[in-house]
Amino acid sequence: MKNILLLGAGLSASTLIKYLLEHSTSENWQLHVVDQDLQMVASKLGAHPNAFAHSFNALDTEARKPYIEQADLVISMLPAIYHVGVAQDCIALKKNLITPSYISADMRALDASAKAAGIVIMNEIGVDPGIDHMSAMKIIHQIQEEGAKLLSFKSYCGGLIAPVSDTNKWHYKFTWNPRNVVLAGQGAAAIYKEAGALKYLPYHRLFQQTEFINVPNFGQFEAYANRNSISYLETYGLQDLPTIIRGTLRIPPYCAAWNALIQLGLTEDTYTIKNDGTFTPRMLLNTFIPFKDQRSVEQKLAAFLGENADLLPLFEEIGLFDANYIFKAEEASPAQYLQELLEKAWKLGPTDNDMLVMYHEFIYEKAGAKFKIESSMVAIGQDQRFTAMSDTVGLPVAIAAKLILNQTIQQKGVTLPVYKEIYQPILSELEQYGITFNEHETQI
Repeated sequence: MKNILLLGAGLSASTLIKYLLEHSTSENWQLHVVDQDLQMVASKLGAHPNAFAHSFNALDTEARKPYIEQADLVISMLPAIYHVGVAQDCIALKKNLITPSYISADMRALDASAKAAGIVIMNEIGVDPGIDHMSAMKIIHQIQEEGAKLLSFKSYCGGLIAPVSDTNKWHYKFTWNPRNVVLAGQGAAAIYKEAGALKYLPYHRLFQQTEFINVPNFGQFEAYANRNSISYLETYGLQDLPTIIRGTLRIPPYCAAWNALIQLGLTEDTYTIKNDGTFTPRMLLNTFIPFKDQRSVEQKLAAFLGENADLLPLFEEIGLFDANYIFKAEEASPAQYLQELLEKAWKLGPTDNDMLVMYHEFIYEKAGAKFKIESSMVAIGQDQRFTAMSDTVGLPVAIAAKLILNQTIQQKGVTLPVYKEIYQPILSELEQYGITFNEHETQI
């Protein structure tokens, strides 16, 4: 019997655990899950005879080593900053490792050691990154095999709320880490390539310079650029590609409204504002608009918004005009106060369904003619536990685990799912779970 060790059993691990348990008998697996919240783990494992829950600090190297030593495969669903430490343990003990997170420079530096240990360290095998890589490489390889020349590649993904649960003016609820949403795009300029030239988009303009796309059966979405699209040129073997951009999807008018929050200063996280026990959202908002002005906060904000004054109801909806609610934090950054409000306004309800949308656009040239391929995927969650995010992160991880344990994947070292031997069987099995891409090709 083969042992799988799962470190971390949070929101994204629900579908992963379900898959591993459903296949444990036929594949002869035992699943050992480590999380500090033993009650939560127990609720996900139930009374399955092949499942074992353990509660200790998975960040404690000495505590986790005996468990890694007994495992045939380790899956780390811990925060990304802890993956390297786990990887070092796996190299020392010669155990394969899977993580859904981006490869850091420190992780990449372990490639030679992992190969020497005869193990694979599979990274970026969730949804974004993960399914985005695999679905893109499938078409890129197809274009290349036809002898065509790829001219442009654009890729967008967004964790959103399903239409049936879309009940607010922002068309958004938290399906992922709220702090990451509030701080999205901060810290560095977005970098992409357009018509052979590098483009840099600073944070204060990030939500102004957007692109509209249409997804069949789901309508119009708006995309803003992710941090660094250029790194994917090497990942995909497209160093000479004239145009590449990766971005995040939202539903209008989200980007225009979020840009207003940025321009106001409400997403700032570099300083703090004290709360004397009377600090309200209305006071917070009034901090960032003209003070010596007899107009109401609503009137001053409308003047600030100018031609975008029709966004005023969106600010009201998230509680920024509230003069009664007292912030809980004694001292916080504007971004943290904003997050406190949004966690109330955008909380995923018990009957809400989330949605994951992915869209690729490829433009290529063949025999003197230009063509465009549009490829889109929409996944809708079942409930609060088995969300679209949990499905699209957990299923690729789980399928990769099966392929590694069965030695279908024989690659060694630190790697990504950009090779046919990896992405073909994973994409094929994902289709069985309804995660499919709608592809449409036109001559342009």
